[in-house]
Amino acid sequence: EFKKTLEEAIRSDTSGHFQRLLISLAQGNRDESTNVDMATVQSDVQLVKKNEVFSEYQRMCNRDIEKSIAREMSGDLEHGMLAVVKCLKNTPAFFAERLHKAMKGAGTKDRTLIRIMVSRSEVDLLDIRQEYKRMYGKSLYTDITGDTSGDYRKILLKLCGGND
Repeated sequence: EFKKTLEEAIRSDTSGHFQRLLISLAQGNRDESTNVDMATVQSDVQLVKKNEVFSEYQRMCNRDIEKSIAREMSGDLEHGMLAVVKCLKNTPAFFAERLHKAMKGAGTKDRTLIRIMVSRSEVDLLDIRQEYKRMYGKSLYTDITGDTSGDYRKILLKLCGGND
């Protein structure tokens, strides 16, 4: 159906450091088998300590990583790197913010709303709903209800799962 692979599309539409960031993220290879590799488990345990890395960075540099990225980068590369850091620090908060931005103001960014609701519905949407309520003082369900209509609303609310 598509004439290019995702990587080819990224290469033709971007350049420089931003291109390298997107290609690295797109190539995020992972083993989908059911075999458990204890070395990988240990590696993943180390990743859980990522917030310690961010804390240590702040202690050493007297500024958090996001401020450093904003100082040292600009444009798409800055936005891409900030998105990676925000997602690593708190994935549910990252997606809650994206959902909120998709619905705030005039008009809904339907593609963003659909992509997140579908892709996270069986992963961590419950956590995202809790984070959304904490961050914005109202439920994701309420905002979807107020921002959409018809069958589109019904489907999104089914994916959402409930009013917190």
